[in-house]
Amino acid sequence: MTLLRWLGRLVLVVVGVVLLLLLPVARTELFCTAPVVANDHVPLLPVEQRRAEARTLMTYPEWHIVHAYDDYARVISTDDPHDFGYLRAIGGYWSSLCDLTEASGAMGGVDAGTKQLVYVIGVSFTVELLAKAAYEETLGRVATWIRGRERAPLDDLSARQAADYARFLQQTPWYLWDFEASQAELAAASTGVFRDRERLAALGVENRGKAAYAGAIAAAVAATGNDELRLRMVVTGLDALPGNVSEVEMLPEGRVIDTPRYRVLTHLLEDMTADGAEFVEIAGNDDILVTVTSPEPTVEGALFSFPRQGYGDYRHLMLVKVPELAETLRGLPDRGLTLEHIHDY
Repeated sequence: MTLLRWLGRLVLVVVGVVLLLLLPVARTELFCTAPVVANDHVPLLPVEQRRAEARTLMTYPEWHIVHAYDDYARVISTDDPHDFGYLRAIGGYWSSLCDLTEASGAMGGVDAGTKQLVYVIGVSFTVELLAKAAYEETLGRVATWIRGRERAPLDDLSARQAADYARFLQQTPWYLWDFEASQAELAAASTGVFRDRERLAALGVENRGKAAYAGAIAAAVAATGNDELRLRMVVTGLDALPGNVSEVEMLPEGRVIDTPRYRVLTHLLEDMTADGAEFVEIAGNDDILVTVTSPEPTVEGALFSFPRQGYGDYRHLMLVKVPELAETLRGLPDRGLTLEHIHDY
């Protein structure tokens, strides 16, 4: 009977944890909605070259995780892992998703598959950071007391690895990172002092867990297929095209070009703007999400604003009309804003 009681309590705890993790999902579904309105933009590109416009908003949740890793790397470059605001990063994910979900109504709404994706990665992100916080705020913090003020070699190496990982995620899926190589590098650099042994053990659990999970995700992606790595847009004002861009055809409204996506696209659009480009349509859409940073906590017209940890400034999410994108980018310095990322679809 005693065993049955403990099993019952364990089941209740597991159910309670699952319900707590699903609360942000339920909140988003119940309270972060807006009437779905059909977009009145008439696309120039054929249907096979179009992407759902609301996806420009739904790319941010994944980037919030990328930014959280970057913030974490920034914090631990000088401080310790327990100095990072884990709950703040989690809260920022779900709060931004709420505001973006509301904004998506005017862009035709979010499809079920994309919703499922952002909920799954949000819950996974929440579990990961809560687990990391539980360790770093307790045993990890005690380990820094034992270490003293002077950083150990693996403190610096783990900070560098975290920064490399954050940069890697800007263009490449996380599951392609070599977690086993990271662990091997930590083992090779360990001096045997207490903090190094503690970091090697703690990060070893994390790296081995992620390596196993990454293998499963990679296999699933291989079975279902990768997302498209390029997109098309209509532009004017360009005399010459960058090397990684090709012309598809000429329309009365402008030149149809084929470009890479993700982080490369942000740099590409910056360069094209500097060369005099004007953007007519991107992937069949006339709205696009842009993130900028500034020392100010608020920016006029921002959908969501959030402090960056380790940087001392703020990130702002702004929805921009594609025909106004070039003008917006050129005007950022005068507004005291710095471009961070242009979110494609």
